[in-house]
Amino acid sequence: MKLSHNSQQFIKLLLTYLLLIIIAVVSIYPALWIVMSSFKVGDSLFSEHLIPDQLTTDHYVRLFTDDNLNYPLWYWNTFKISLISTVLGTSLTIITAYALSRFRFRGRQNILTSMLILGMFPGFMSMIAIYVLLISANLNDSHWGLILVYAAGAPLGAFVAKGFFDTIPKALEEAATIDGASHTRIFIGIVLPLSRPMITYIALTSFTGTFFDYIFSSFVLRSTDKKTLAMGLYEMVSQRSSTEFTTFAAGAVLAAIPITLLFMFLQRFLVAGLTSGATKG
Repeated sequence: MKLSHNSQQFIKLLLTYLLLIIIAVVSIYPALWIVMSSFKVGDSLFSEHLIPDQLTTDHYVRLFTDDNLNYPLWYWNTFKISLISTVLGTSLTIITAYALSRFRFRGRQNILTSMLILGMFPGFMSMIAIYVLLISANLNDSHWGLILVYAAGAPLGAFVAKGFFDTIPKALEEAATIDGASHTRIFIGIVLPLSRPMITYIALTSFTGTFFDYIFSSFVLRSTDKKTLAMGLYEMVSQRSSTEFTTFAAGAVLAAIPITLLFMFLQRFLVAGLTSGATKG
């Protein structure tokens, strides 16, 4: 029996919602499990129920009272590195994208091709070269060395920002040029105010990436007092003698709070920047 058009549309809509529900459950359940584990008594990884029989906040208190953990120091180191590298990386990305979008110069196409090819390779493939460069510059085991790694690699992802700048009418800049404005004045007074969604998108993704990065931070940093949040949390669950999963869960929840709040308050700019940058290559 052939279904009517309305019935077909209803079935498609029903299947779509079912698929979205499944995806939501798969995505939310691990996060909810971590949150509930942070309130569970003991330090065991195994739990028969999602909601523990007994709830406690001792793990959160221990993060700030146990001198062996140094959780506040890990948090401060991570926040400092992420904030500075985000400011520098976002600035470099915006300037690079604007130059590639608006100016025509020799080697421009080669630069775009190189950025595209390099962006296809995982960043950890360059760790040996980065390590040698940091040692030569005496920046190994230094927060500034890690910041330099993050900020210098940020412009490789300038394609989305370039697509956004391509959508800004050149007539605005031409009118400002006729009025005697310089390229710097045009960039600061006209382009940047129009680019707030893209700047927000780049800054948010950069901050999130550096805030939770473990590979490069563990590769560059060695001293105990320079550890980041990802390094400290990993050590809490990787020790063979004693694993502290519930305390790790509490630390992970506190680490996720600022990122979650940023996404909630900046979601409108995030979506606008991503969609605008994808409209034109």
